[in-house]
Amino acid sequence: MQYTHDTDQAKEYATAAFGRVKKEGLSPTPDIFELWYVYYSGQSPEASRAIDVLIANKQKITDERCKELFQRFLSEDRDEESVRRAGDQINTTLKGMTGVVRDVKSATSDYSDKLGGISGKIEGVTDAGELKGILHTVMSDTENMIAQNHRLEEQLDKSSLVMVELQRDLESVRKEALTDGLTGLANRKSFDAEIRRIAGAAQQSSAIFSVLMIDIDHFKSFNDNFGHQIGDQVLRLVARTLTDGVKGRDVTARYGGEEFVIILPDTPLHAGVIVGEALRKSVATKDVINRSSGEKLSRITMSVGVAEYYKGEDVQELIERADAALYTAKHNGRNQVAAAPTPDKKQQDKKEA
Repeated sequence: MQYTHDTDQAKEYATAAFGRVKKEGLSPTPDIFELWYVYYSGQSPEASRAIDVLIANKQKITDERCKELFQRFLSEDRDEESVRRAGDQINTTLKGMTGVVRDVKSATSDYSDKLGGISGKIEGVTDAGELKGILHTVMSDTENMIAQNHRLEEQLDKSSLVMVELQRDLESVRKEALTDGLTGLANRKSFDAEIRRIAGAAQQSSAIFSVLMIDIDHFKSFNDNFGHQIGDQVLRLVARTLTDGVKGRDVTARYGGEEFVIILPDTPLHAGVIVGEALRKSVATKDVINRSSGEKLSRITMSVGVAEYYKGEDVQELIERADAALYTAKHNGRNQVAAAPTPDKKQQDKKEA
């Protein structure tokens, strides 16, 4: 899992994680520490909810439970294991098909040889009884051949169903690997791949695009004051608002924690600022409501940084410029949009040279 917290945030989450590990009497191993770091940072809502369920049910939190949660929600081996199981199933299916095809091929060869021999026998038949016996043999061999073909058809049908199911499972794994489980947006891995693709295309065609880095203001207070469930509700509400506010070609992703990122193809800096401002205003109209009581808890605001890609720029530099603009917006009082300055002409020409 990738983390984007600044130094102060990281220290805060790390301190809380170490404190919780000590309080619960857990082993301070890297995986257990990371699980609690993720819990306090809200990086994985699914893991946080699972821990909250344990706490709510007053179940003892042990090393074994923590390791199981780590493997289930945070380990990078999960998708690899799903793909490995699918590969094993494919191999088993192919082996079964190979065996059946080999049997049918052998039976077909034998049947062909027998028919060739029977052809000669029929020419020399003088007795009706002998002819009847030969025809009986042909019928028996034909029935055996039909049975072999039926076996092959059944195996093909079975294998076809297995392959369709595997294709569906692998597509589900692929989609899950590229989707944020809480918000349904593209995740960081998907965003990284998409921005590289878009930047590569822009490099070839001299197209432009802009990136919006978005951070929910004072998000930690939602978790601290109202709990992780309300925090999750805020994240989903912001995600839905961002998705509704952009076009079909735009890419909206959860960057990590309470940060989101949007790629706007064919959009210059000033237009990106306009989009960011529209999204900011739209989010600011939303109320966070306690679903059980109907009580209005708080309003949501967010800060936005916008940067425009220039030809030859490294993707990481673009993201850093957008991130710097985001922190300018936060430093200037939050709930606003800030634009990253475009590199001067000399620096841009140097990059393109």
